[in-house]
Amino acid sequence: MLPESEIPTQWYNIQADMPNKPVPMLNPKTKEPVTPEDLYMLFSCEASEQELNMTDSWIDIPEPVREMYANYRCTPLVRAYGLEEALGTPAHIYFKNESVSPIGSHKLNSALPQAYYCKQEGITNVTTETGAGQWGAALSYAAKVFGLEAAVYQVKVSYEQKPYRRSIMQTFGAQVTPSPSMSTRAGKDILTLYPNHQGSLGTAISEAVELAMMTPNCKYTLGSVLSHVTLHQTVIGLEAEKQMELAGEYPDVVVACFGGGSNFGGLAFPFMRHNIKDGKTTRFVAAEPASCPKLTRGEFCYDYGDESGYTPLIPMFTLGHNFRPANIHAGGLRYHGAGLVASQLLKDGLMEAVDIEQIESFEAGTLFAASEGIIPAPESCHAIAATIREAKKCIETGEQKTILFCLSGHGLIDMAAYDQYLAGNLINNSISDETIASNIKELKDSLNG
Repeated sequence: MLPESEIPTQWYNIQADMPNKPVPMLNPKTKEPVTPEDLYMLFSCEASEQELNMTDSWIDIPEPVREMYANYRCTPLVRAYGLEEALGTPAHIYFKNESVSPIGSHKLNSALPQAYYCKQEGITNVTTETGAGQWGAALSYAAKVFGLEAAVYQVKVSYEQKPYRRSIMQTFGAQVTPSPSMSTRAGKDILTLYPNHQGSLGTAISEAVELAMMTPNCKYTLGSVLSHVTLHQTVIGLEAEKQMELAGEYPDVVVACFGGGSNFGGLAFPFMRHNIKDGKTTRFVAAEPASCPKLTRGEFCYDYGDESGYTPLIPMFTLGHNFRPANIHAGGLRYHGAGLVASQLLKDGLMEAVDIEQIESFEAGTLFAASEGIIPAPESCHAIAATIREAKKCIETGEQKTILFCLSGHGLIDMAAYDQYLAGNLINNSISDETIASNIKELKDSLNG
């Protein structure tokens, strides 16, 4: 552990240092590059400014936010001796343990500043979406901390799979609605077309955005994908830098699971700046579900961040905003696209991606639990599976590489998923090349039409 005084005072903005700047987001109506003013109707002014900031490498953390960080930061960096022994690998494996936050995941790192900025601007209500419920829990808590009312649209399948995450949000005073719902025009339209739709992050975003636009003195907040969210998460990697230095090591490989990109970027980007600026050669591996493979099999093009087309057009690796993901238990990874920064970095070869089948992820999660005593969230299991792949390569080559991964959350509220795995009832889900091609064609036809 680092002392409280070592909590970062600034977030790291990789956009300022990227060799190739991200392609701009577009206003969906004018098709012109998005301006901060375009974003003010959705987000707090400060979040909007941070989103488009490509000049400042360092952005100050407000002191009230840093004071709240001190309740759980710095989070531990742990050498996974048990996992190393179980694998018989010469690799040194470390994990940054974000599961120790009050709501059990990294999501609070961005929920607190987003709620704080809204409060500072006199906003009274916030809306958001959530998949597995980790972001919804974080935003509900942060809203309570800063005296805001919160409304959360939770993806319907996760609302049903993970009832205790719903209870956590309600305990903090949030209104929680399964999405798609009949409470918004977006939800009604989706249910009219697909009466049995089990929801996606794209549908939940549409509903949360619509509610924000229709409610006076209300702003939308989100837990991943956009650049200002990943910016807030860089406290993870900035702490890990100092902790790795104390351990006398530097990572050869950095691994994190990938849904929209916030925990991946939060851990990876502070280290990636040394590749960009100092000639380091660390590899950065994003682990996504094989059933939602936007990085490994998607196409780079403009797409909406939501299903109904309310959000700006984002240049991203995508499966199409009309993609309906399989009902895997890693609800936080069931998103059709990647953030524009990660998408540009992937295009430029500064990071790489692997896809992980659901059963492999739970095999990795249970091995980690047995060897390290922590039951990981299904999302984090993907990072562990990718880490195990890298550690096994070291067995084959005899190399003693240092691997760092992000344990983005615990799985203590995901035991129903582990029950299904242990009973042999989980399945792998795949998506055909034909389905992906059809989705992308439909997307491009709709944008050109």
